[in-house]
Amino acid sequence: MSHLMNTYSRLPVAFTRGEGVWLWDTSGKRYLDGVAGVAVNTLGHAHPKLTQALCAQAQTLIHTSNLYEIPLQEKLAAKLCNLANMDRVFFCNSGCEANEAAIKLARLYGHQKSIEVPTIVVMEKSFHGRTMATLTATGSRKVQAGFEPLLAGFVRVPFNDLEAVRQVGQHNQNIVAVLVEPVQGEGGVNIPDAAYLAGLRQICDTNDWLLMLDEVQSGIGRTGTWFAHQHTAIKPDVMTLAKGLGSGVPIGACLAAGPAAELFKPGNHGSTFGGNPLACTAALTTLETIEQDGLRENAVRIGELIVASLKQALGGMSGVVQIRGNGLMIGIELDRSCGELVKRALAQGLLINVTSDKVIRLVPPLIMNAQEAQQLVAGVVSLVQEFLVPAA
Repeated sequence: MSHLMNTYSRLPVAFTRGEGVWLWDTSGKRYLDGVAGVAVNTLGHAHPKLTQALCAQAQTLIHTSNLYEIPLQEKLAAKLCNLANMDRVFFCNSGCEANEAAIKLARLYGHQKSIEVPTIVVMEKSFHGRTMATLTATGSRKVQAGFEPLLAGFVRVPFNDLEAVRQVGQHNQNIVAVLVEPVQGEGGVNIPDAAYLAGLRQICDTNDWLLMLDEVQSGIGRTGTWFAHQHTAIKPDVMTLAKGLGSGVPIGACLAAGPAAELFKPGNHGSTFGGNPLACTAALTTLETIEQDGLRENAVRIGELIVASLKQALGGMSGVVQIRGNGLMIGIELDRSCGELVKRALAQGLLINVTSDKVIRLVPPLIMNAQEAQQLVAGVVSLVQEFLVPAA
């Protein structure tokens, strides 16, 4: 009997070590990692720059708490604000915590405008976390079921539908912010129209709302820019980060600019572990390595290679609805449930993920090279073909 709470349907495998885009299980079998800890292991496994930096930091100082100044936190905040053109950062430990901070900022913003029930526009098929506020914001009934009563202060519209947002604004005077993922990850790697974010920015400016971008999965170079919204010319008021920021060491961040950056005062929010020296070292090393090794450019190059190869092999095949990607966020949508492919892939030494029931999601480490990408494609193509056209 396991003493762990039954919160995960874990696959029957345990890994003992990793190197680059590869993992080895307890029996010594090798696996190609197309999931990267769910878009977390930016630098792959056991990257020498990261492991050396973490060992050195752990020998010096791991944690002191935010009762005191933390120079590495100041350094990381300055780096992130420079990359994102933002003003201030709050550090936490995860994506849902970063989104909680964003939601609290929006509510403070609303109350300062004398709005009694500040309301945030959120999207269908979105995912923002599993705390009470973030699961309420999430557009998945499966995530919410059993945890009612949900929180007030959210109104939901379809993703990639500007008119729906405008209509909500006309009929609800309590709106204070829009919270949206530039690319929906858990929702199925859904990529909006090119003008969508700019349209949201315009709507928010017109109505004096905050534009809050959840870049927890799409940020830190995964789509080829530092943050996915940088494929456009817009700037958010609030942006949340986590996942790939620490390459496996837990760290989250909520960035803000303009009036939103000055909303929090001492006592409004906090985190015991947030931005401790070890986590900040992981994040700084990740950002420096992305820059030094050209990993944003690599994400574009390898992402385009994977998508093009998948389209060549599977495009037009009956049962394949769409192949879409932005850098190394790639989705293969089928016309039927395909969760069983995860176990089939595991048996073949390949780690993939299925999200939104019908979408194979690939979010490999940013260090993946062309040969490894072709191995990933070959494995996925074989799985999909066998799945859609079973042997007679």
